[in-house]
Amino acid sequence: MLRETLWMLRYWAKQLSLRQNIRHLMNGCQRWKKFWQSYSQYQKLSSGEDLLNNLYPCLGDDTAETYIEPTYFYQDCWAFEKIVQRRPSRHIDIGSHHKYVALLSKVVPVTMVDLRPLSLPLESLDFIQGSILSLPFEDNSVESLSSLCVIEHIGLGRYGDPLDYYGSKKAFDELKRVLKVGGHLYISIPVGTESITAFNAGRIFSLDDVYKLLYPLKIISSSFIVGNKLTNKFEYISGFSTTGLFEITKD
Repeated sequence: MLRETLWMLRYWAKQLSLRQNIRHLMNGCQRWKKFWQSYSQYQKLSSGEDLLNNLYPCLGDDTAETYIEPTYFYQDCWAFEKIVQRRPSRHIDIGSHHKYVALLSKVVPVTMVDLRPLSLPLESLDFIQGSILSLPFEDNSVESLSSLCVIEHIGLGRYGDPLDYYGSKKAFDELKRVLKVGGHLYISIPVGTESITAFNAGRIFSLDDVYKLLYPLKIISSSFIVGNKLTNKFEYISGFSTTGLFEITKD
């Protein structure tokens, strides 16, 4: 095991040079023990194949269950289902998660607008670089529109956007402006018992303020991601643990 020991020393030296937390490295000792046991067993199965030069340790993937981040998992499924059911001639998305937008574009024609360009192209997805504060669409022109986990960040500089105290309100106003009469808007935002700004992560909105910011648009349906569950009932958990999902139309 001399070669393996030397490999580990070089690996740790590299991690420390990258300023990895020593406590974090030490907490992985049990995982490393399991890795080397597995390595030894596999080496016997391989009849002595030299594995050391091509090691690629993936520690901690052997979990008892597959962890899923609840907000994106539930909100993306929620919006995807509703949009596909309505089958708009074209859907416009403003800044939502790229995986949701990419999959939706395989079922419905989609144009994505985002402040930052995507690093990979996709033939089925049209992309326009732009801002939710100045959308490149005429008044009352968009039939189907979504913006998931976006509005709460506007104006806080987290994603390179300019600082703006009224950023979220302006974002709401732009979505209201471009939505067509009879069209449908799908948004998700953190909700709570009061409106607060957690600089520069995002804003949390009280339900009363959500209604005011959306007026005169009409909320058709709402759901809530509360911790790890999706429910139709509002329940507040501290911080960003409650997300409101709102389907909206313009009369």
